Amino acid sequence: MKYDDASWHYDGSNYPKDLPSENAATAIGMFLAWCIYNNLLADDLKEDAEDDIEKVLQGKMTGAQFLIMDCDEKFIDFFLSELGQQFANDYYENDSEFAKKVANYHVDYCNAFNEKAKKNGFEYKSIYHVEDTKGNYDLISVIISERFNHWKENYMLKH
Repeated sequence: MKYDDASWHYDGSNYPKDLPSENAATAIGMFLAWCIYNNLLADDLKEDAEDDIEKVLQGKMTGAQFLIMDCDEKFIDFFLSELGQQFANDYYENDSEFAKKVANYHVDYCNAFNEKAKKNGFEYKSIYHVEDTKGNYDLISVIISERFNHWKENYMLKH
């Protein structure tokens, strides 16, 4: 199952013309980086991309760069462990019971960065204008971790 693909975004009619295609990978990459930091990758991907995974862990590569270089811009279930797949199925996808009742990654991502912009007196032209930085990853990773913990306590056993 393909959860997301950067090309779905940069090939879309709503993608800003002033941005490079790499910006379409930022949100996807931040979720993927969180999966890397939380050891939710599939063993095959760990083996195939060992050096780049280490670069992500060391802060030398972002999740978006990893997505582009090691995943052909695609975020698919094959890249995740069984636990990672279960969580992504419920949180990354927007039609799950968890997403409908608790939260969805994309909504959390938009809300977090819109709130950050508002607090700092500016507005993003689009969600694709969010910078692919460690500080922004740190902001969204806290939210993903909170959702993951809630999911583990309340939804994981349903699988």
